Amino acid sequence: MMTIIFLKGMVIGFLISLPVGPIAVLCIHRTLNEGRIHGMLSGLGASTADTVYSFLAASGLSFISNFLIKEQLWFRLLGGFFLCYMGVRLLRSRVIQKVVSEDSASYFSNYVSALFLTLSNPGTFLALAAIFASLGVTQTLVHHTSAGLLVSGVFIGSGLWWFILNSVTGVFLKKLDYIKLAWLNRISGIVIAVFGLLVLVSLIL
Repeated sequence: MMTIIFLKGMVIGFLISLPVGPIAVLCIHRTLNEGRIHGMLSGLGASTADTVYSFLAASGLSFISNFLIKEQLWFRLLGGFFLCYMGVRLLRSRVIQKVVSEDSASYFSNYVSALFLTLSNPGTFLALAAIFASLGVTQTLVHHTSAGLLVSGVFIGSGLWWFILNSVTGVFLKKLDYIKLAWLNRISGIVIAVFGLLVLVSLIL
């Protein structure tokens, strides 16, 4: 039973990370521009956020879920503006050199920014809660050990997807010259900014 719960968590974590969104574009951009470690840390930031939301969804804490739903407008507003900021920043950035940065502060900022962007979307929490309910997962969480296994599975499954994406992107790293990388920077910036604008527009429609 415990193994099944863990495997269910892995599947859920993998599937919840699959949709190609701004975080995926950001991870690909950072892998190509800053190196695979930077891209993977960004993915782990998203995995951490998924894990936090899976813990909240599995715990059944109604006051937290009510707060997330009630204040989701502000979460999405902050996330939308942050996406626009990051998109514009990428558009204005220059490709100086394809050298992997070893700056620990840069590692930390990449991780935290992806964590914040994923947490700013309460829809992730609602999706996880719906998946848990549809699979009858919450009914089997009779003690803390099973809940911990489920949440751990979500983190591993989500991390597995980001590892695969990072590895596939890394294959193309050596094939890109300066011009191609510059164009990818612009495209990434536009895509991320558009995601941000769509979030903001959805708040007024």
